[in-house]
Parts: sequence; structure tokens; C-alpha cells
Amino acid sequence: MEATPTENTIPLRSGDFSTLTDALDYAASGTTGFNFFTGRGSLSSVLTYADLREASRILARRLTALGAARGARVAIVADTHPDVVRFFFACQYAGLTPVPLPAQIQLNGRSAYVGQIERLLSICRAEFAVATDDFMPFLTEAAARSKIRFFGSPGDFDDLPASGLDPTPSRPDELAYLQYTSGSTRFPRGVMITQKTVLNNLRIILKYGIRIRSEDRAVSWLPYFHDMGLVGLLLAPMAGQISVDFLNTRDFAMRPRLWLKLMSENRATISFSPPFGYDLVARRLRDDDASGYNLASWRVAGVGAELIRTASLTRFADRLRPSGFDPRAFLPCYGMAECSLAVCFGALGAGVRQDHVNADLLAKSREAAPAPPDDKTVRTNTFVNCGAPLPGYEVEIRDASGRVLPERRCGVLHVRGSSVMSGYFGDLKATRDVLSPEGWLNTGDLAYRVGQDVFITGRAKDLIIVNGRNIWPQDIEYLAESQPEIRTGDASAFSCLSATGEEKAVVMIQCRESDPARRQELTERLNRIIREELGIACVIELVPRNTLIRTTSGKPSRHGTRKVYLEQIAAQSSSIGNTHAAAAPGQRQAV
Repeated sequence: MEATPTENTIPLRSGDFSTLTDALDYAASGTTGFNFFTGRGSLSSVLTYADLREASRILARRLTALGAARGARVAIVADTHPDVVRFFFACQYAGLTPVPLPAQIQLNGRSAYVGQIERLLSICRAEFAVATDDFMPFLTEAAARSKIRFFGSPGDFDDLPASGLDPTPSRPDELAYLQYTSGSTRFPRGVMITQKTVLNNLRIILKYGIRIRSEDRAVSWLPYFHDMGLVGLLLAPMAGQISVDFLNTRDFAMRPRLWLKLMSENRATISFSPPFGYDLVARRLRDDDASGYNLASWRVAGVGAELIRTASLTRFADRLRPSGFDPRAFLPCYGMAECSLAVCFGALGAGVRQDHVNADLLAKSREAAPAPPDDKTVRTNTFVNCGAPLPGYEVEIRDASGRVLPERRCGVLHVRGSSVMSGYFGDLKATRDVLSPEGWLNTGDLAYRVGQDVFITGRAKDLIIVNGRNIWPQDIEYLAESQPEIRTGDASAFSCLSATGEEKAVVMIQCRESDPARRQELTERLNRIIREELGIACVIELVPRNTLIRTTSGKPSRHGTRKVYLEQIAAQSSSIGNTHAAAAPGQRQAV
């Protein structure tokens, strides 16, 4: 079995379509498509766009025969599998709304995962649900407690009778899909993206972001339930008629060098990753590995999905210099599911551009004043240039009162444009909280501008990212406050950098228990629960009452509590001569 051709056999059209079915209809007239690889790096399945179109249209007739109303939600446990792609596009041809669900189970986390799937099925009010064989046991358990009309494996759906009439595909003003935000597992929101919205984003990504070429070929290990994986590495290549080589996310995590193997063997030109992916590869490379790869064709090495720090990218480029990898291929970008995907792209071929600012001025007055990086008398922060907004976007940086700020003043990033979501499904209040009647989206991210370029400085939403996973602080706090010893509002979760520069999760808990043995038992219990529910390491800090910082309205201030935590660590480190600099006040334990 051979992979599909690298080069298009039809005239290139850079995402100039009105619906996803229009895009697939055109791509199907060529010879490119999707290739799926095993955890050993061997080709397991080929799905050309022509075959995908035919199979999706056949399945669409079976879905239509179920009698669902137009726009009904079809939940798809989005493992990296050809059937998942087939079901996604069958929904497009049937006028239904696919809802990709996470295909990610943490160690010993079966019950937590089933509960998560059950919540997501309920929120989107799914009428149908499908999962591949690996995930069917979990879907079966979750769907048994949900109001699902029909669920099963792809084979179960293929056994259904087909409608005698071809269904009407989704129209430009109808939903293309629901994309769950990637933060909270207990408070998720379904982003509503119309056909017109996502096709506009695909067009500007292909035409202006990566400047698609007919000879391009992509490689992806990103999950389909994440906006970068779904929109950036599945829908965009299809709309650009180029081939994609897929590696399952789990296989990448176990063997990250497979990413380089596919890029090298297939002379791929495009791939994207959060910074942690580049870091994981660099750490796993042996000294003599790089010369065995040929990465000279890699012209777009996209970086996004989390705050970009350059150390991991520098290490990746240094380790892979013998392979021909050019660090100018790095393409920093910024986006979010609420904007379909992309908002800003850096300059192609420019690599990572940085801005060094006076850290004290930034903290005191939110002014990002330039500072020489080699001036030891000034404390500096370094931020990555995420580039200018893509055509069609308006961008403003605003302060807390909504006033638009000038250049180099840090505030909350607001965007407006035709790629912005319609709202959150079934959640009018949450929609109104972030989307104004004039179409301005409050991203919740802190940023400043220099000319047209945008620099992201942090996450006003307090999102915690550990090893590339988005963790909502409310989830950690919920688990802590579910314990009988802890009252509601007595836990505050946040992130900070470890001594090695990696992001770690911390939860400070006001604990009224004084017995040392019981405090130790509580800490160990929380260790186990957080690992099972969220699959992350978390520093647990038990502190006295009134330690947590609150706003004037009485709400917990994670930023203020984090500041207290860091100040106490610094004070303790100073008092003991850095002998135990990693220790924190109170009782703490890393999972």
C-alpha cells in the first residue's frame, strides 16, 4: 500500500469555497488525500479525497434515514482514524452537526473519562453518537445514561438502511460543527462555527498564513478534537488539496521521533505543534539521531496553542541542525476555537522574532517598554511576536474599563471578524459575557501591540497548560473542595514555572485540619484524585485560613494568591541560603 501523491493533479484553489462539501467535492477530483500511520511508522490506511467523498455520501444517506432534524448533533469520539473523518464529512453531506469529543483517557481515569463524555453528550444534546472499537466501551457506558437516539460503532451505522434520496448538504449559514473549548472538563462550552465562518478562516490560513503550494504535504499528530488538529491539519489541507500523513497522538507521545521520521521520509513541508511537542522531540533525540533525518523540505513549522517560550524551539533547532532543519521555518501564530482557529500569523521565513521588555514597568504600569536583553541592570521579560492579524480581522487591546490602549500597553485582546464564532451552544449568558452585540470577542488573553504585530503575554482566563494539556483551574478546585475537610471557596489553583522552566500546576488550600497525620492523608488522597481525574502532576499546598487572596467583591484572586505563593517561596529560599529552594511553605507534595 502506497501513500497518496504529494503533488496536486488539479489547479490549486486556496480554500475558495462556500462550504466544506464544496471543498471536498473539488479536492476529490484530484489524487491527494489522508494517510494513516501506525505507532511503528508504517502506513496502515489511505483515504483519498475521492474515496472520502464517496464513502461520506453513502453514510450521509444512512444518517438521513434515521430521521433526524436538520442540524441535529452527531457526537464523534474523535480518535485519529479514517472512520472518524468519514463520519465528520458524512454529517456535512447530511446537513447534520458533528461534535468531536475527546479521545484521551488518563491512567486509571476510566470513570472520569466516562463522566466527561456523558457531560459533553448532554451539553450538545446529541441525538447520535459513534466511537471506534477502542472507545466503544466508554461511549456505551456514557450513552446509557444519556438521551441518545442511536449510538454505536462505525460498523453499526454501516448496517443501517440508506435513504433513497440524496440529502441536502449544509448551507453556508448553517453550523459546520461544534468545537468544545479545550480548557475545562467540568465546565466545557461548545463553540458554534458555521460553514461560512470556518471556510473564511481556511481561506486566510491557506492564502495568507502559510501560502499554500501545490507541492506541499503536511504531517500531523494533533488530535481531531482540538481546533489546531481539526481545522489546521485536517480541514485546511483538504481545502488546499494537499495530502496529510496522520500519526495518532498517543503514538507520538510514546515515540515522538516518529514525527521526524514521517516528515523526513515523505519530504513533508508543513506541520504544527504546541511548544511542548518540539521540546519532547528534542529531549528524546540521541546525539547521532539528527543526521539520519532529512528535514530540509520543512518550510512551515507552526508554533501555537499555548504561550510560546523560545527555549524549547532553540533546543529543537540546535539538535536538528545536521538534518537540514532551518529555524527560519518556525512560524509563531495565535488563535482560538472561538475564532475557528487562526487570528495572527508570523512572517513566513522569519523564524521566531522576540521582544525584550522592562519587566518591572510591565508589572507596575502594564507598559511593555523595550529593554536591551544584555543589560544586567534591568529585569526583562521576553515575548514572541505572533505576527499581524490575518486579513479580515480587527484587533484592539483594551483595559479593564474597555478603553482601547495604544502601542506597547498591555491589556485584554479583543478581535472582530468573519471567522469569529456565532456563540456558545445553549449558553446565552456565556456568549454575552465574551461576545458584544457589535461582534467584538473578548479573548481573555493579555497582549500588547507593536505596529500591527501582536505579542501575547499571558492568559487572563487563568488557563493552566501542563505538557501541552489545557487544565482549567476550576477543575482542580472542584476536586479539592469536594473533600469533606475543605469548604467551598477555600482552594485556589494556578500555574507557575518550575526551576527547569516548565509550567506546573499548584493548588493552595485553606485547611482547618491541624492533625499532621490527617493532613498527610488528605494530601495523598488529593494526589490520587487529581491524577485519576486530570492526569497531571499538581503541587498541593495546605495553608492557614485567610491566606488566599480575594477581590473586593469577595471572589478568589488566583493571580493574587499565586503572587503570595511565589513571594513565600522566594523568602524561604533566601532565608535558608537556597539549600532547599524547591520547598514551599506549608505541606506540599507533587503528584
